[in-house]
Amino acid sequence: MTAIDSSTLDTAARRARRFARINKADAWLNVFGLSWLTPILRAAAGDNPRAQAGEVWRLLGVPLLAIAVFVTLWATLAPTVQTSLGAVPGPVQVWEQVGELRQDAIREGERETAFYERQDVRNAEAIANGDTDAVRDRIYTGKPTYYDQIWTSIKTVFFGFLIASILAIPLGIAAGLSATANAALNPLIQIFKPVSPLAWLPIVTMIVSAVYTTNDGMFSKSFLVSAITVTLCSLWPTLINTALGVSSIDKDLVSVSRVLKMNTYTKITKLVLPSALPLIFTGLRLSLGVGWMVLIAAEMLSQNPGLGKFVWDEFQNGSSQSLARIMVAVFTIGIIGFLLDRVMYALQSMFTFSNNR
Repeated sequence: MTAIDSSTLDTAARRARRFARINKADAWLNVFGLSWLTPILRAAAGDNPRAQAGEVWRLLGVPLLAIAVFVTLWATLAPTVQTSLGAVPGPVQVWEQVGELRQDAIREGERETAFYERQDVRNAEAIANGDTDAVRDRIYTGKPTYYDQIWTSIKTVFFGFLIASILAIPLGIAAGLSATANAALNPLIQIFKPVSPLAWLPIVTMIVSAVYTTNDGMFSKSFLVSAITVTLCSLWPTLINTALGVSSIDKDLVSVSRVLKMNTYTKITKLVLPSALPLIFTGLRLSLGVGWMVLIAAEMLSQNPGLGKFVWDEFQNGSSQSLARIMVAVFTIGIIGFLLDRVMYALQSMFTFSNNR
């Protein structure tokens, strides 16, 4: 009897450990959008397979069904809509342009490689002939590929977002800790938060052109114009949420900090930031999403390099493939926006997890 009881207890303990590991993994599966794996793991561990199958259907089956319905409606209705560029492209035509853009990038890469190979041959011949003055190292200036445009936009949005965060978090902490600072910042927030990027863009362009006069600096003017526009439009969610998170910390903790006579730095790092971290990251996620939307509009209006310029160039091109390529860009923008949010969510989970340990 004792042996049976011991075996039963061991089985229960192993089962409990197994489900504890699954629950721990579930937090990270949620971060990467793979929460549908959790009920599969639970079913494999013996937790009510019928109920877990219902969870898999809700988390995976329903979204896939919705996507299938959307694609079907798109493929059915698109040919019925005629535009100045022809019928609206369906999923097949858009997917074909994904392949075409990839082939364009490959061809451009081959041209760049050939350019540098020819340059190396010319320079080697010049050196062999003793004519070192004829040696030239030129940069390839071919047309940027679709992937180049994507990378340019990602670099720009992260730079603008970083500057916005550096400005917004300290200001938000000050506003949350001090009623005077909050009273000073609040009118500025209310005035500038609703301003469209289309209004900021000409101001930023003129100021950057007047101040940044060098042609060989670390950043190009077009990059700075787009990044600063992103900064001006994306700092407000972080500032507001940081101030809200700091002002909402438990008053008892503030009293404890006074009793312990914490200095300002210790109070902020040991008390304020850990308590306000969830709302700060909520603001950062919102700011990054706003910055990504703002960037595309800024690139289109100012014709700065990036996905926005790609969309505008294709619209101006007016070829039979232009509309399909614009739709490829639309899906690219949406997917990148989703991935950026997942990155911030992963960082939030990492910081909050380490903070709660």
